[in-house]
Amino acid sequence: MDQPIGVFDSGVGGLTVLRELARTLSGERFIYLGDTARVPYGTKSRETITRYSIEIANYLIVRHDIKMLVVACNTASSLALPALRKIYKIPVVGMVDPCVRRVASLPKRDTIGVIGTAGTIRSGAYEQALRASLPAARISCRPCPLFVSLAEEGWVEKPVTRSVIAEYLAPFLEDPPDALILGCTHYPVLKNPIREFLGDGTFLVDSGEEAARVVDTLVSESGMKREGGEPEARFLVTDDPEHFAGVGKAFFGRELARVESVTL
Repeated sequence: MDQPIGVFDSGVGGLTVLRELARTLSGERFIYLGDTARVPYGTKSRETITRYSIEIANYLIVRHDIKMLVVACNTASSLALPALRKIYKIPVVGMVDPCVRRVASLPKRDTIGVIGTAGTIRSGAYEQALRASLPAARISCRPCPLFVSLAEEGWVEKPVTRSVIAEYLAPFLEDPPDALILGCTHYPVLKNPIREFLGDGTFLVDSGEEAARVVDTLVSESGMKREGGEPEARFLVTDDPEHFAGVGKAFFGRELARVESVTL
């Protein structure tokens, strides 16, 4: 099937998911939409996030005839996924279930940490899914809102970043988790300093990597896989394409092709 896979986020963070999707499904076409006019999502209500998500899904399905929707935003995945799956017939993949599935497959999963935006942590989506899958595990969830700004500034190796990581994650050192879910798509940019702080005993679960595994399986098993085509990614934003292109390079891992501004 030559139809593209639609991917959306509130801004640039979902580019870490698109990066993993493009690596894993190298023959697919992707359309990425960053809702930069209404970022951030993490401070908004469930009703607002659901409305935004439906508007974006309608745009991608009607205008671009996508065959699958990847909600590359942990906040939208936590709050809007049930509504999206109820409304649309195409497969809808979020960030929560792939991460929980990965944790459940690990040989050590007695203690599990989750970090994310205030909205993601407040939703309880990760904690509920983890408790359903691993009822005996000890689960600790912490919001780390400043990680988003640090990632967008590109301050991966700055002393201030290490100080903020230490401030947010210090409680985990008292009972080091076997696995830590990076429950925000910005956080993989900070994976190395997070790993250095927690040590090699904690397995870091990257939602982009895990979502890519799920999408690869879905397109292969459902007959939707694009055969023989060249990989392609198209970038759409609802505001400020120049800023998106400049910041997005660090998230996507390379220069972005032309970024287009659209109105939903």
